[in-house]
Amino acid sequence: MCGIAGFLDPKASTPADELQAIGEAMADRVAFRGPDDAGTWVDATVGIALAHRRLSILDLSPEGHQPMASADGRFVISFNGEIYNYRDLRADLEPRGHQFRGHSDTEVLLAAFTEWGILETLRRSNGMFAAAVWDRSERMLHLCRDRFGEKPLFYGWSNGLFLFGSELKALRGHPRFRAEIDPDALALYLRYGYVPAPRCIYDGLSKVLPGTVVSVAAPGHIEIVPYWSPREAVLGARSAPFLGDEREAVEELHRLLLDSVRLRMVADVPLGAFLSGGIDSSLVVALMQAQSSQPIKTFTIGFEREEYDEAPRARAVAAHLGTDHTELYVTGSDTLSAVQRIPQMYDEPFSDSSQIPTFLVAQMARRSVTVGLSGDGGDELFAGYTRYILGNMIWRILHRIPYPGRLALAYAMDASPGFAWVAIEKTLRRVLGLRRRSAADALDSVTGFLRVRDAAALYRQLGGSGGEPPYAAHHEPPPGLSFVERIMYWDTLHYLPDDILTKVDRATMSVSLEARVPLLDHRIFEFAWRLPLATKFKEGVTKRPLRAILDNYVPRELTERPKCGFAVPLADWLRGPLCTWMQDLLAPSRLEAQGMLDPQQYSTAMSEHLSGVRDRRGELWHALVFQAWFDSYDIAGAKTRVDSPNIASRQAGSYSGLSQTVRSAP
Repeated sequence: MCGIAGFLDPKASTPADELQAIGEAMADRVAFRGPDDAGTWVDATVGIALAHRRLSILDLSPEGHQPMASADGRFVISFNGEIYNYRDLRADLEPRGHQFRGHSDTEVLLAAFTEWGILETLRRSNGMFAAAVWDRSERMLHLCRDRFGEKPLFYGWSNGLFLFGSELKALRGHPRFRAEIDPDALALYLRYGYVPAPRCIYDGLSKVLPGTVVSVAAPGHIEIVPYWSPREAVLGARSAPFLGDEREAVEELHRLLLDSVRLRMVADVPLGAFLSGGIDSSLVVALMQAQSSQPIKTFTIGFEREEYDEAPRARAVAAHLGTDHTELYVTGSDTLSAVQRIPQMYDEPFSDSSQIPTFLVAQMARRSVTVGLSGDGGDELFAGYTRYILGNMIWRILHRIPYPGRLALAYAMDASPGFAWVAIEKTLRRVLGLRRRSAADALDSVTGFLRVRDAAALYRQLGGSGGEPPYAAHHEPPPGLSFVERIMYWDTLHYLPDDILTKVDRATMSVSLEARVPLLDHRIFEFAWRLPLATKFKEGVTKRPLRAILDNYVPRELTERPKCGFAVPLADWLRGPLCTWMQDLLAPSRLEAQGMLDPQQYSTAMSEHLSGVRDRRGELWHALVFQAWFDSYDIAGAKTRVDSPNIASRQAGSYSGLSQTVRSAP
């Protein structure tokens, strides 16, 4: 795992020594992503610089040094990630005359580019990656990202230069970079807690979308081409449904998961896994231990408050499987230390509060291992989120009431806050197992649900970002999907890469730890979509095939309890150890001087939260993380105040201020 960076000067006006020095400076900004080695390759005749920081995982010898050139000299690459099936690709390439000096996956990837071209090679590859590839023959730069967006890659123009890098820190390392906040991106962030791709918090910059290649010709024209489309993958899976029964489906999924885990256990450095004791992480650890002759190293963290503490469950699973288990209980000082690191760690405003325990468990694991496997992805592929149960129930109810009637009921409830509240509260808590919230909070949720017009609106009300498609072709679900399948699809496109995988990548890479995600093997995604929804989700039971496989390894009583993931007692923290910090960052005088957030809005939110009238933790945490991030960098403000998370729309293709073409894969 590594950090990549670089830039293209279309006028080729930058001298070679300056290209070299700036490239090195950009890569040094992300040195924590690759502390083991560094390299820069430049060509002043075309104005290109590729820079690299290496975290050695495979082929620890100098033969793995990057940037790396193909044997024929045509391609030069700065590569971040892993190609898990590189041995199979190498076996296909050797009979075709390709010879290899080392055993790195990067060298195999370059040979495959020569043999099959970039798009076809990426289709054949099973991996997680972000790569910058310079084609010396075509004088073209290609930025590539893996299918699900496990690895990040930013790009855009600044003062006539095309910049790119694993993180925004790298782009900021160029002396001609200028940062100005995009108010539309800030509004999106305040709604969701992250900036959905392809937008970026900085005006004029973008994120490479998962499963796509962004190609830049030396004159400056940009073309965006998907090499893998989740929509096409779902359509293909639905056209070839699995014909066996549920037992056979579980057996086939079991086989695929064993192979996916096996591929992700290949490393020349110590390896372990994150274990929460839930279905997904327990299954990954069980499959690892089943294929290892030594106890797998597992890691978890705990909290003093029982409802947030998954450490006892993880401990029991680890004991049953016989892993080498380590746990850490989080203290107040741990929390404060992690909070202070968030702005630099995430580099773009990002406020999923589980970022705190994710960082702490990564920091602990890094003392023993360099690679850690996680159970992320199971919820999106196998209908695991509570909101799928909630959304399905609400959708069925809403369909029985005409939209005008729902609006009238919502207005009536707003006018009479006590209206039917006792019955609603008891029903929600009993059916959904929700923690108690204030009456005002839950009533807001109910009236919000009554106002939704369609599935996309309900998805947004449940916390999803699918309502603002960055590119319609990528966003629109295939026809014929149920409500639950539609929101699973949207989560895979938006919430998974922009929240879950962003959280894991930045938290782990900040301590030079590589995270691998076995459930996000594209073969598993495609097989999951061949299964009917009832195989995955039925009668309120989620992730049914994963549970059935786990039953072969772990007694069900060890993993069957309400899911809390890496939830943290944020509401209490904001009333306790983080209260002074919150009041300082959101002081009305401070917000007024800054000119981007509405002082009255956040003054009211703090007052209501501290008094217990409403739980405003989400809104406050979004604003706090933004304020802490803003204070950490020298940034020009937004052009307009963002008083609330209302989204100003833009047309596809305008995100980077460039000439862009979005086309289908050939």
